[in-house]
Amino acid sequence: MTPIITLTTDFGLKDYFVGTLKGTIYKELNDAKIVDISHNVSPFNIQECAYILENSYKHFPEGTIHIVGVDSEPTPENQHIAVLVNGHYFISANNGVIGLITNEIQPEKVVELNIPNPSHGSFPVLDVFVQVACHIARGGTLEVVGKPFDQLKDLREFSPTVTDNGNKIIGSVIYIDAYGNVVTNINRNFFEAYRKGRDFEITARTTKFTKLHNKYSDIINFDLEKSQRKGAGDRLALFNSANYIQLAIYKSDLNTVGGASTLLGLDFRDTVTVTFS
Repeated sequence: MTPIITLTTDFGLKDYFVGTLKGTIYKELNDAKIVDISHNVSPFNIQECAYILENSYKHFPEGTIHIVGVDSEPTPENQHIAVLVNGHYFISANNGVIGLITNEIQPEKVVELNIPNPSHGSFPVLDVFVQVACHIARGGTLEVVGKPFDQLKDLREFSPTVTDNGNKIIGSVIYIDAYGNVVTNINRNFFEAYRKGRDFEITARTTKFTKLHNKYSDIINFDLEKSQRKGAGDRLALFNSANYIQLAIYKSDLNTVGGASTLLGLDFRDTVTVTFS
């Protein structure tokens, strides 16, 4: 059975790029199964791409092949690589995306791609990555298309830091979703490891939170009369489905009332601090 091939890019859907990728895969593998993870990654945003991939690939069967079309033009410092990690294949440039995904998981294999007669045009995802994906899908090995590689780019700048003798975590915004919810790089395990049962305060610009919820509706006390309850438009902090601290506006809509990103004035890489007491 032909494995699934996923596509994650910053190409958008206006242009012909995504259709070209799919058409070429189908020409090579007429029984291919192609899944779009996202084509709306912010242009060249490595952290955003890694966040989307890290929290989606685990839901696919082992053996799935993931094509990563973000910042894919090859340079001496941005080599083309293929990686086998956690039973999944990733084909990408060595731009930090795979390093972020494998931060806590040791890859089983990493190769620098070295296919014969590669095209050196401006569309390497088509010219190189699709070829490699189809090779793997036919049962080919990584050793045939690449040589061992041990220089995965490690972007430690995107990891939260701990200061004040373990009393403060300094994190940052790594993703803003379609609702305007603001996702930080502080995950539940990291938070709990330093919290140790203490009270805390989360600060983002001038907004502060002292509670973390597990779902959005947790802010509503259903024992109160409706007029006295919190509800749509109220702010909250929660652990999202990927177990990262997220700042949100209940029932937000970026197209009308706004979301946490606009109403709290937060953007990619802005600082979010957790202070324990």
